[in-house]
Amino acid sequence: MKQVIWILWPAFVAAGIAEMAFFTLIDPRQLYLFGEPVEMSAIGAYSIGFLLFWLICSGSSMMTYLMLPKHIKDALSRLAGERDDLARPKKHASESASGHTPAAR
Repeated sequence: MKQVIWILWPAFVAAGIAEMAFFTLIDPRQLYLFGEPVEMSAIGAYSIGFLLFWLICSGSSMMTYLMLPKHIKDALSRLAGERDDLARPKKHASESASGHTPAAR
């Protein structure tokens, strides 16, 4: 599951940036598809645009992950297995029972 998050989260951020850049320059009411104007609300165009950007960016993130060397993937998986949340270390049984955490490691 963490590998999926490693792919989708950066893609989500990149899609948000791409969405802002694209729709800053392009008005959704002026979009054309196959020579015909797109009959859709602005919110609908923004939503579909974001999902398409997220799909493209997810493909890019997945390609990056798949091209990582095996020893890097193994190290990432090992480190992710040691921590539920990479920002906070796991609590050990002795720490949760005593109520306080040890000094910074």
